[in-house]
Amino acid sequence: MSDDYAPPTDPLDVIHHDHEILIVNKPSGLLSVPGKGPHLADCLIARVQDVFPTALLIHRLDRDTSGVMVFALTPHAQRHIGLQFEKRQTKKTYVARVAGRLDPKTGTVDLPLIVDWPNRPKQMVCHDTGKQAVTDWRVVKSSDDESRVRLMPKTGRSHQLRVHMLALGHPILGDPFYATGPARDHPRLMLHSEELRLRHPDGGEGVRFRAKAPF
Repeated sequence: MSDDYAPPTDPLDVIHHDHEILIVNKPSGLLSVPGKGPHLADCLIARVQDVFPTALLIHRLDRDTSGVMVFALTPHAQRHIGLQFEKRQTKKTYVARVAGRLDPKTGTVDLPLIVDWPNRPKQMVCHDTGKQAVTDWRVVKSSDDESRVRLMPKTGRSHQLRVHMLALGHPILGDPFYATGPARDHPRLMLHSEELRLRHPDGGEGVRFRAKAPF
């Protein structure tokens, strides 16, 4: 990550909060957690803790991805929901705009991923040493230039959706790592975490939180 980090200054967009959890709509361009060095200190968890001092991290979204993120407000909630992520019991739906016409309308990408060490933080498909990564997709609408898709990851690997779409030959528009040419020439990464379903740490009831894609 270079020194040109200039995160958006949007006020905190709180979708929901109660005695156990806080749901926030993260803007694109803001780190979830601090990077290395003081110039990368501004991040979502720091901004959240300014307002909710007891907030604890459970998961993260890439800097350039926007959308629904859950924070715990108690250690119990952090353990409870952290375990749901670990056991893949949470359900996440993303919206993306990808290059070209994606066919067929629905499908699954099952390609193992590993960090591309010389080019980190990039990831790559590796059948020998990669970790299992699975993504379901569904096309919402498409033209010859681009497709709007819903992506439902079954695993939570770093850059999973970005590398899986690239592997299909349809990189996510505006992706600074994986898109090239005109597909890269967009104001932001066209990837948004639209919906998160989980069990509430107080009582285990299923809850669902949504944030509409800004693109």
